[in-house]
Amino acid sequence: MMFNELERMAAEKAKEAVYLDKIGAREKAYVKYKEAIDILTKLYFMTEDDTIRSVYLEKIREYQRRIQLMDTKRVVISEGDAKTTGIEEGTEWVVKDRPRVNWEDIIGIDEAKRAIRESIVYPKMRPELFPLGWPTGILLFGPPGCGKTLIGAAVANEIDAAFFYVDAATVMSKWLGESEKNIAQLFATARTACKKQGAAIIFIDEIDSLTSVRYIEVGGEARARNQLLKEMDSLTEKGKREYLYVIGATNKPWMLDEPFIRRFQKRIYVPLPNLNARAALFSYYTKDLKLGQSVDTWQLAVMTEGYSAADIHDICMEVQLKVAREFFEEGNAEKTEPRVIEMQDFLEIISKRKSSIILENLKKLEEWAAKYAT
Repeated sequence: MMFNELERMAAEKAKEAVYLDKIGAREKAYVKYKEAIDILTKLYFMTEDDTIRSVYLEKIREYQRRIQLMDTKRVVISEGDAKTTGIEEGTEWVVKDRPRVNWEDIIGIDEAKRAIRESIVYPKMRPELFPLGWPTGILLFGPPGCGKTLIGAAVANEIDAAFFYVDAATVMSKWLGESEKNIAQLFATARTACKKQGAAIIFIDEIDSLTSVRYIEVGGEARARNQLLKEMDSLTEKGKREYLYVIGATNKPWMLDEPFIRRFQKRIYVPLPNLNARAALFSYYTKDLKLGQSVDTWQLAVMTEGYSAADIHDICMEVQLKVAREFFEEGNAEKTEPRVIEMQDFLEIISKRKSSIILENLKKLEEWAAKYAT
């Protein structure tokens, strides 16, 4: 009976959160998501059924991802700027705090980080060294969960740029008929922010949703695509030297059509972490956990070939949940401390959790990189 009541409460909180999120009441939605997570966490620890537990865990992750997104998708834009462009405070890209991410938070993918610093950071530091200009359209492509969004946030912090986050899938599904106007307003707002702050980055996630070949003959979507092409062309006009960048991210670059591929002068492959990077990721994600001497991060890295950074994060989180569950089930949580995490805990989780990466897509990504990466 208690389970049913808690499940009902969790579903109710989640339903409220989604509704508040949709209507733009972000702060209230944030609270409801947190409440839903708290209830689901209790349910996770209370049940012994692995199947049910996995359902709870998936929902916890889903709401945590949404909260993380709400935390990071913020940039300071004055009330006057919003009114000037006709954009309301609640729109998807108008965000209030720049993501607190730096290069040290991004493990591995050194070539991708170097390429984007060469394209954005160096021209901002010494523009006189770039008389021919610099790339203003940059495409980050690669498997999901490998740090593409983090790269955009980190470079925005390094050059102190206003950061605009746009979910392209939302643009096409939610704006419905207003995409063209809103894209124009987005760029107008970004230009204003660029003049005031010195630099601005428009980060378009899942850009294949907006620039895909499947939208070529569809009226409203086609106009939105053409507007984006027009705006991107304006960034490269002769004689224009402003620090306004468009960074697109996609897991499916083969869905992009040729006109958009050409607009991204720099196309950077963000691959799966290699062996050294995986070892570093395990060390990074477990730095605040109590580990026993048996834990060997190098051996864990060897065992997780083909896993993404997000997969490794989830493994570490599941190990944390496993030990916490044991601790609470002992019944004397207020009097003792949890045991340390041992290598066997990781081995149990890894044996059940396989890579989330689809091998067929990985092959297509590598083929596309060989053809288009710059």
